[in-house]
Amino acid sequence: MASVKLIGGRASPFVNRVQIALNLKSIEYEFFQEKFGSKSELLLKSNPVRKQIPVLIHDDKPICESLVIVQYIDNLWTSGPSILPSDPYDRATAQFWAAYIDEKCSPNVRALRVAKGEKEKSEASNQLFEMLVLLEEVFVKCSEGGKGFFGGDKIGYLDIVLGCNLGWLKVMEKLVGVKLLDPKKTPELVGWADRFCADDAVKGVIPETEELLEFCKKFLLKA
Repeated sequence: MASVKLIGGRASPFVNRVQIALNLKSIEYEFFQEKFGSKSELLLKSNPVRKQIPVLIHDDKPICESLVIVQYIDNLWTSGPSILPSDPYDRATAQFWAAYIDEKCSPNVRALRVAKGEKEKSEASNQLFEMLVLLEEVFVKCSEGGKGFFGGDKIGYLDIVLGCNLGWLKVMEKLVGVKLLDPKKTPELVGWADRFCADDAVKGVIPETEELLEFCKKFLLKA
């Protein structure tokens, strides 16, 4: 029995975030898939306050909230590549932008997914596009000298935080017919997204667009 367990669901970008961090550190773990629309006894026992995925269980101790889990993984398993920057200022800056992404991305993806009119669709898609345009500028600053990722030459904290949302951004592009990652307006992020998804730690983690579209249909039926 693995000493590391992860409670989650394939379609959740927050769960994908933890999976990528575990893969970067080459940590073996047992995955407990939550059934959509219900909560297992293990989840309710492990996260009685939020009752949400993901939950990492390490040596029978639960850790909740994806950003907290990623930081826990990085702090504990120091033998693997570092995820968060070691410099205090760089670390604080990465944490600031991570909070910004979580504030803007998933809430607007959800709003776009359930939007019932053109006004709601426009507002949510504009919020997402503005976020990506701003992060294009952030990436340019972080990648001075031709670095391929926000974290430098290798995937780091901010790459994971934004990258786990790429699957759902592609779904929204297909559902709404809006180009969010635009080669003309966000060319650096387009190149970054290709590199991120091609990394061994990411391959097979983020579901393909068609799988997420099927999940989306189930979500809309439940809504």
